[in-house]
Amino acid sequence: MSLAIDLEVRKDVLCIRLQGELDHHTAESLRASVTKAIEENGIRHLVLNLEQLSFMDSSGLGVILGRYKQIKQKNGEMIVCAISPAVKRLFELSGLFKIIRLDESEQYALHRLGVA
Repeated sequence: MSLAIDLEVRKDVLCIRLQGELDHHTAESLRASVTKAIEENGIRHLVLNLEQLSFMDSSGLGVILGRYKQIKQKNGEMIVCAISPAVKRLFELSGLFKIIRLDESEQYALHRLGVA
């Protein structure tokens, strides 16, 4: 299976919606797409909607952590929302929820960032 990447810019927030599998085959494509969007649109915050993400491995965690660091350098925030149980477990085991906030829905995350 592959990965579908949907990016939407709302002011200084980039909404990233992923569908499919984020693994070593698809991680580089995601990294390149998100980095380009951040640089071209003056993005300060990321909202990562993982509701339709069925699988993620350590390559995916690496990409997410890298974008988190990129956003932190801009004094921004990354929010993960609508996460599937399997992917949520991976986040919990890796400790990413200690640095990245989890919200129930994309709408709530956008509201919290003031762009809903």
